[in-house]
Amino acid sequence: MSTSTILLAIVITYFLVLLFISFYTARGSNNESFFVGNKSSHWALVAFGMIGTSLSGMTFISVPGTVGLQSFAYFQVVIGYWIGYFIVAFILLPIYYKMNLSSIYTYLEKRLGRNAHKTGAGFFLLSRTVGATLRLYLVIKVLEYFILEDFNISFEWTAITILILILLYTFKGGVKTIVWTDTLQTTFMLLALIVCIFYLANSLDLGLMESWKAMKKEGMNKTFNYDINSGSFFLKQIIGGAFITIAMTGLDQEMMQKNISVTNLKDSQKNMMVMGTLQMIVVFIFLFLGGLLTFYANANGIDVIGDDLFPTIAIKSGLPFFITIFFIIGLISALFPSADGALTALTSSFCIDMLGMKDKTWSEKKKTKIRYIVHLSFAIVFLAFIFFFRLVDNGSLIDILLKLAGFTYGPLLGLFVFGIFTKRTIKEGWALPISVLAFILTFFLDLWNNYQWYQDKLPFSDKIWIQIQNANAAFWGNYKIGVELLIINAAITCILLFFVSKKLNK
Repeated sequence: MSTSTILLAIVITYFLVLLFISFYTARGSNNESFFVGNKSSHWALVAFGMIGTSLSGMTFISVPGTVGLQSFAYFQVVIGYWIGYFIVAFILLPIYYKMNLSSIYTYLEKRLGRNAHKTGAGFFLLSRTVGATLRLYLVIKVLEYFILEDFNISFEWTAITILILILLYTFKGGVKTIVWTDTLQTTFMLLALIVCIFYLANSLDLGLMESWKAMKKEGMNKTFNYDINSGSFFLKQIIGGAFITIAMTGLDQEMMQKNISVTNLKDSQKNMMVMGTLQMIVVFIFLFLGGLLTFYANANGIDVIGDDLFPTIAIKSGLPFFITIFFIIGLISALFPSADGALTALTSSFCIDMLGMKDKTWSEKKKTKIRYIVHLSFAIVFLAFIFFFRLVDNGSLIDILLKLAGFTYGPLLGLFVFGIFTKRTIKEGWALPISVLAFILTFFLDLWNNYQWYQDKLPFSDKIWIQIQNANAAFWGNYKIGVELLIINAAITCILLFFVSKKLNK
């Protein structure tokens, strides 16, 4: 039996396990189970499972690949993530529990009006669709290149098959099922990570402490950047990371859907803090793995960097077959949590926020039928975005993910900040145009500042690029916008909202 056949059999077996869990946990499920798990999830189970959701295949592949290029600089952002979890736990979660929300965007309607509710939900739908499909695309690309090519299975059919598999085990149980499947998948992902670290360290004749000393000697574990003009200046990365967590976790229906499925606020806050701390530890271990992978590549003449580093060494470099097996298990364990949760959350948000399902007098049967249609429709949308990323992919994707988050989550963050920290409300109908305008202004501001990043991505003439370059040098100097793009976008949104707002009536 060939190597590819064995690996394919492992993928199929893994999926069958997920189907069994889905069948078991979805017994007696209804729409309330799908949306918020009947608010009966145990906080420790949710916290552990959410590690897999928050990290995803993007972390599994891209983060180790960044070490050879940027050392441990990504950990600056991770420190910011950890700070952000405190803000989510002690500012946002109390609001969500006090209002007993099934969709967190219902808050915007109660505070800023119906248009703000629809706008916030709309930006979530866009943000989560883009982010989830980008992560899903990366893992499908790896599976296709390293396994499925040997069976002449195309990228397109791989994507279609995986989405069908995800549909099958999320269709009925929703959050009630995902809490359990995410726990299983996080366990396998961490197991794969630890096995790979110990094998690589041993093959390099290094213990864990010796490996750390070797990275330090090579300057590979350098974390903090003190150049204030740099896009990776440590304060920008930490503050930006905190706001990324607030936006991509605290204002994200997928992440909060699992948190508000916990029985009470106190347990939900414990879940958030434990998950944030564990995530920081796990990302550090991924960076440590990246250092070992870089050492191994240099020692064995493997000239690969970025996203391809980990898959190439795990599958194509002649390592023992059990390492390849653990890599594939870890990869698909990272794949499913980021996709299944997103698909469920998007379905929930669209049904509750856009269709107003909670307020309708529809029968349970009709609600279930409509939910199935929405669920299937989002799977088709996922497929379209995956094919689009196939066309535009040109290298490491984690930077693209963070930049897209800055554009799409910025208006959502601005709406929540305006609602929580001001005593004003928005004139009805203005939330959407203001949010779209903030999105556009932020894009052109970033294009002006980071024109080099866009040059191979946008079909502008050389004359236009020269004009942008000259304007950049005259205004920005050496300053580069980094992850603070999200904060800039939210600030623009808040400022614009102020001009179309009025004082709240007592």
